[in-house]
Amino acid sequence: MESEQLFHRGYYRNSYNSITSASSDEELLDGAGVIMDFQTSEDDNLLDGDTVVGTHYTMTNGGSISSSTHLLDLLDEPIPGVGTYDDFHTIDWVRERCKDRERHRRINSKKKESAWEMTKSLYDAWSGWLVVTLTGLASGALAGLIDIAADWMTDLKEGICLSALWYNHEQCCWGSNETTFEERDKCPQWKTWAELIIGQAEGPGSYIMNYIMYIFWALSFAFLAVSLVKVFAPYACGSGIPEIKTILSGFIIRGYLGKWTLMIKTITLVLAVASGLSLGKEGPLVHVACCCGNIFSYLFPKYSTNEAKKREVLSAASAAGVSVAFGAPIGGVLFSLEEVSYYFPLKTLWRSFFAALVAAFVLRSINPFGNSRLVLFYVEYHTPWYLFELFPFILLGVFGGLWGAFFIRANIAWCRRRKSTTFGKYPVLEVIIVAAVTAVAAFPNPYTRLNTSELIKELFTDCGPLESSSLCDYRNDMNASKIVDDIPDRPAGLGVYSAIWQLCLALIFKIIMTVFTFGIKVPSGLFIPSMAIGAIAGRIVGIAVEQLAYYHHDWFIFKEWCEVGADCITPGLYAMVGAAACLGGVTRMTVSLVVIVFELTGGLEYIVPLMAAVMTSKWVGDAFGREGIYEAHIRLNGYPFLDAKEEFTHTTLAADVMRPRRSDPPLAVLTQDNMTVDDIENMINETSYNGFPVIMSKESQRLVGFALRRDLTIAIESARKKQEGTVGSSRVCFAQHTPSLPAESPRPLKLRSILDMSPFTVTDHTPMEIVVDIFRKLGLRQCLVTHNGTVLGIITKKNMVEHLEELTRRAEPLTPPWYHHKKRYPPSYGPDGKPRPRLHNVQLSPVTSEGEEARLLSSTAL
Repeated sequence: MESEQLFHRGYYRNSYNSITSASSDEELLDGAGVIMDFQTSEDDNLLDGDTVVGTHYTMTNGGSISSSTHLLDLLDEPIPGVGTYDDFHTIDWVRERCKDRERHRRINSKKKESAWEMTKSLYDAWSGWLVVTLTGLASGALAGLIDIAADWMTDLKEGICLSALWYNHEQCCWGSNETTFEERDKCPQWKTWAELIIGQAEGPGSYIMNYIMYIFWALSFAFLAVSLVKVFAPYACGSGIPEIKTILSGFIIRGYLGKWTLMIKTITLVLAVASGLSLGKEGPLVHVACCCGNIFSYLFPKYSTNEAKKREVLSAASAAGVSVAFGAPIGGVLFSLEEVSYYFPLKTLWRSFFAALVAAFVLRSINPFGNSRLVLFYVEYHTPWYLFELFPFILLGVFGGLWGAFFIRANIAWCRRRKSTTFGKYPVLEVIIVAAVTAVAAFPNPYTRLNTSELIKELFTDCGPLESSSLCDYRNDMNASKIVDDIPDRPAGLGVYSAIWQLCLALIFKIIMTVFTFGIKVPSGLFIPSMAIGAIAGRIVGIAVEQLAYYHHDWFIFKEWCEVGADCITPGLYAMVGAAACLGGVTRMTVSLVVIVFELTGGLEYIVPLMAAVMTSKWVGDAFGREGIYEAHIRLNGYPFLDAKEEFTHTTLAADVMRPRRSDPPLAVLTQDNMTVDDIENMINETSYNGFPVIMSKESQRLVGFALRRDLTIAIESARKKQEGTVGSSRVCFAQHTPSLPAESPRPLKLRSILDMSPFTVTDHTPMEIVVDIFRKLGLRQCLVTHNGTVLGIITKKNMVEHLEELTRRAEPLTPPWYHHKKRYPPSYGPDGKPRPRLHNVQLSPVTSEGEEARLLSSTAL
């Protein structure tokens, strides 16, 4: 039924003159299909339009007209309802840019009239910096609050500080004089639940009681989190980055960035992290920051009335979110540019940098971790890496790519099963089950019992003279008086071997639970679990290489640079490289990921190993599928998102995708001067299309323009109220000159002013590769397909997304993964020398036999 709605996703393209007259490349924007709505919602008002006057035509409440007149010659005031956007539809990028240009010109023309107008001009010019400043301040403050609360509630599962209930375990023992170096985490002020309930600090009874309380608090936090999400803000679940990417591409999800979502996401993120689930808070922090940016944008008319400008604020907010999540301001800007933003002009780059700076400054001022750093697992290494180590680094990259490919396929399969089975109807039960399994399996292993950020910190940390972790339990043969930062490589002790086995079990546990956790109905980030998996694998590899170099230092690969008694291998560096590789394999990030990890460590000399591992993980992952986890979830949720990084390499033509098809009803069109008001109203009532091509006559089928369903309805209703003599038999004229009518005829209704005189058109022979690029780069929602000037059909963004999905599903089982990387163009003539048919060069009907399958491949080959 949806495929029959030819124009259901189309709001007409603006005047071509408004594009060709753009002052810079930033005016040529990418858009998508949208349905315009007569009504607006007062709840959250996420992405609403307003009344603005266009550049080459008047924008009435955001509705575009292809001339500089009003909607009707008789109308002098804006028409309520025109130009607002409905939920789950897309904005008109070109129209929004035209609105902003006209606003800017109007302000510049008035600023010399008075001091007040000059003040308004300065306020408008500085409003962009003010809104990103407020966004950075709020993002940094909320991130600090989340970090402090999550640490306290995580430690609450193990015990409580009697001297100050609001202190976590580490803070509770800071002021104690009774701690020892070996047992620095034990102090009289901190009491475990076993000590409080049964009065035992050691023994089986104490272990069982702590085990029970650990599971109790984990289930309580998880239940409270999912209940708050379900009742108050369903949009607060998940990572939020797939939806942020879709919103930044122009899609409307009303309420997703609203005040209730911000409040509930902030609270439930703390609860979800404290519950011990295999998730992180870094991804949801991007969502929290974007909520702040969206809310503050309503304080400034420059952004509250313009959807394209508002998305510039959201791009800057996403940079601030990553800045406070990882303590990486520059990495946050690059993340916004590489991963989430759809439109990123130069001024947005500057404001994103400033927002990330402000957010990082606020978080540093709060100092939530007490280490004067922006993140918990900041480390510094002092040993250089050597050329031979590139080989294990690349192996870690291969592991990261394999992990990413496995995780994407497994998680998408589980999420699809959740959507299609009754299990998905009980989100609270699912969260409780996952939290129970996680708590039961995590408590016995000290590395899975740890908070994931604490685990990454321990894995990243190099073994020094003050480290008491079992990972640093080496047999020390050095002189006790020789305590320096660079301790030479030593043979591993029993504690190291025991830790390796525990890390192997933790690796298996994290891999399994992360697959089932990402996507449940609580805030759940993917950055930290992926980094933890890579850090575990990297630390194991690092210890193995370290012991290999110690026991076989006379091998030719170690002989030149690793002498006896030298500090050659840093296992923590391998953990860092493995973390970057696994995160890159899942998200397919490259540049921004390397910069983020570099800012985490502060080591400029380790960029080359990071680049090698991240690039390897991307290549390996791309061999199994070019989608990252966020793009896969966008496709799973059915969002109309055209990824600019994807290449369209199929050999279809515009005629293969356009509607109507041969089995569909004929194209619904209007004629320019021989239809009555009743005819148009009947067509509107009998169809659900969002617009209609206007042709010269039924005989010629020559294209005149494109009229929107909404504009037709509003124009007719307004004419009935304000123009005397408008009746059902009144002739509707889209032509420039009204045809001669009999004297007794009612007064004609002139609607040329609502007609888009320059709708974008392609011929039926246009390759879809070109059509896809046109949609991406010119901001189209639909284009008309013609043949020698005669209208044949229409292509909407919805048709294009469905066609791409169908071709992808059909090509995957028939071709190897690298088949789609080849650039191919449809030949004009077939093997027999005759012109190739327009509609059947690719068979879209189900393949029923091996012979039919072979015919399909041969028909698409060059």
